[in-house]
Amino acid sequence: MSDDTIFGKIARGEAPAKIVYEDDLCLAFRDLYPAAPTHILVIPRKPIPRLCDATAEDQLLLGHLMLVANQVAEQEGLGDKFRLVVNNGAEAGQSVFHLHLHVIGGRSLSWPPG
Repeated sequence: MSDDTIFGKIARGEAPAKIVYEDDLCLAFRDLYPAAPTHILVIPRKPIPRLCDATAEDQLLLGHLMLVANQVAEQEGLGDKFRLVVNNGAEAGQSVFHLHLHVIGGRSLSWPPG
């Protein structure tokens, strides 16, 4: 699996990002093209292209990403009012093929999302 995406470069410290959280397994940073007042991306340091490429070996990492997303939402003042989105593949809107979770909030969010 290639980690030569912009998110892989951010994870390695080779590209700039406004990082709001990081640990040994993942990091979170502000989206350059926010869909809401708060829009944070949570990415694993491990290069997993799409959610469907994750394996049973990634189970703890995937859970960690969800918990970090919740922690970041709290840190950003969203409390329990946020949306968590994972796009899987180009047809679903994924544009960077490095697994990432969108933490979106700070305004009313309609359903369906579009």
